[in-house]
Amino acid sequence: MTMYGFDFIFPLMFVLVFTLVAATFVVTLVRGASEWSRNNRSPKLSIEATCISKRTEVTHHREPVAGDVSGAHGYTQSSDTRYYAAFEASSGDRMEFRIPGPEYGMLREGDTGSLSFQGTRYLSFERNPATGRRSIRTEDVDFEVEQNENSDVEVLVR
Repeated sequence: MTMYGFDFIFPLMFVLVFTLVAATFVVTLVRGASEWSRNNRSPKLSIEATCISKRTEVTHHREPVAGDVSGAHGYTQSSDTRYYAAFEASSGDRMEFRIPGPEYGMLREGDTGSLSFQGTRYLSFERNPATGRRSIRTEDVDFEVEQNENSDVEVLVR
């Protein structure tokens, strides 16, 4: 004995769910392709900018081993870290880019330099050499670091 409602509703729900998943996939693909195309049509720009902030975005993944969703065989865990930096141009415009991890590690908030980008695509950031003197205090030792325009560094320990 079958129910008329189930025989009608199951195929309808299957088609609706399949259509929703397929539409989401197509929309994501089209958005990514259009952003890629728009970036390629944009001019490559280099401007003077200051790094005003940095942030990371970490996502964690937990997958069952051997496809066993019950977890009887355990789980493998992994994570993915994305790095972002926000820059402020001399005109006051602010923009944030996803940047490579090694560049994120070398970048410091307050660094000024030449920012190169193409549309929403980050290309590079070349820091201006720091000039002047700044004091650093570490435990019981006071010292000053002086760097001149020739990139010579002099450490003065007191």
